Amino acid sequence: MEQGHDAGQREQAQRRAQEAGLAAARLTAEGVRAVALTWVDVAGLTRVKVVPTTRLAEVAARGVGMSPVFDVYLVDDSVTTSAHIGGPDGDLRLIPDLDRLTVLAAQPGWAWAPADRFEQSGQPYTACQRRFARRMTERAAERGIELRMGFETEWVLDPPLAGPAYGMARVVERAQYVGDVLGALETQGVEVLQIHPEYTPGQFEVSVAPADPVGAADLAVLVRETIRAVSLQHGLTPWFGPVIDPEGVGNGGHLHLSLWHKGRNLCRGGAGSSAMTATSEGFLAGILDALPALLAIGAPSPASYLRLAPSRWAGAFQCWGAENREAALRFVPGPPGAEDAANAEVKSFDPAANPYLVTGAVIAAGLAGLDAELRLPEPVAGDPVDTGAQRLPASLPEALEHFTKSAVLREALGDPLFEAIAAVRRAETELFAGRTPQEIAEATRGRY
Repeated sequence: MEQGHDAGQREQAQRRAQEAGLAAARLTAEGVRAVALTWVDVAGLTRVKVVPTTRLAEVAARGVGMSPVFDVYLVDDSVTTSAHIGGPDGDLRLIPDLDRLTVLAAQPGWAWAPADRFEQSGQPYTACQRRFARRMTERAAERGIELRMGFETEWVLDPPLAGPAYGMARVVERAQYVGDVLGALETQGVEVLQIHPEYTPGQFEVSVAPADPVGAADLAVLVRETIRAVSLQHGLTPWFGPVIDPEGVGNGGHLHLSLWHKGRNLCRGGAGSSAMTATSEGFLAGILDALPALLAIGAPSPASYLRLAPSRWAGAFQCWGAENREAALRFVPGPPGAEDAANAEVKSFDPAANPYLVTGAVIAAGLAGLDAELRLPEPVAGDPVDTGAQRLPASLPEALEHFTKSAVLREALGDPLFEAIAAVRRAETELFAGRTPQEIAEATRGRY
């Protein structure tokens, strides 16, 4: 049996090598010399190994090494440890997902692919965040549920712009820049839904078309790095941290999601709240119920709680509402006749989060809601601060307390990844203990 398994792994490696050889030939003909293989760590930083295009076939078959200790790196590159992961020993193999291989429009001569992580033996690495998102996607599919997801990406430019919030003046001031961001994304095959100036001076937001949960997380990485590359070409620095100025409105990393079954959007056409189906309502009720614990994944930094303040459209209260941008869970019914438009938005998350952990954890919480036959409470209209709605955790230690008690997230993540997340959150709490909000903002805004 073991010999058969080994033979199967060899066959898969050979197929990957053949596919990668063809891809490498195509990339070389296009002048691509290097391929960036990325994954996102528990602290929310995108880590990378770069390989020459000529080595892509070998790397696709055998992978490239990277230590598992990066699962317990902090935002400042210091290192903690956890019950299962930590220390200098061991090595993993990064295997590129060739289906996502993309020539980078804003980095001439470069391509990119997200990577899955494997043990040296070829077995899947149990703490691989991308594989976690895939496992949860498959778990939903076993229930007949297809998830479509998409992240909003917000960032602030340095130096900032003079134009007003949501103002055309800001677009005119940076027309070439905005056009180049759009052009680079479109050249890479990313379908952009909209791009616009946001509230904070110099802030922009881009939304892209929904994808499967793993694909949505991949896109979140690709979109951010594309924005970074275009910004640097224009002599600008993009800040992706949760807050730039602790007194102002920060950057969100809102997650949109919809549930589908055999081509039907389950977020509309039902008899439940806001015309949801029972499946959609139960799934969203599970997310809402788990939000205090989910914040340890979706709002993972001490800086996140400088952003997560009432009356800033950040989603600081554990409530939902139809088109309520102050509620943590905003339901978007969509216009009449637009079947694909109905979706839900989780507003409490920010760009410090690992997008693979976010998509996987949200699915796990939603499925738990279905298992428990949960239903949504009454929706909230207006600012929740005036309604007595329950406040979400106001600090990372408070969110971590909910997370460590979550049997749903522990089972879904598995002990090694669960404990690594808890260890990194505790260590970053200690890292920033005693610092002022301004010091926290300055230490984190440029790290993501």
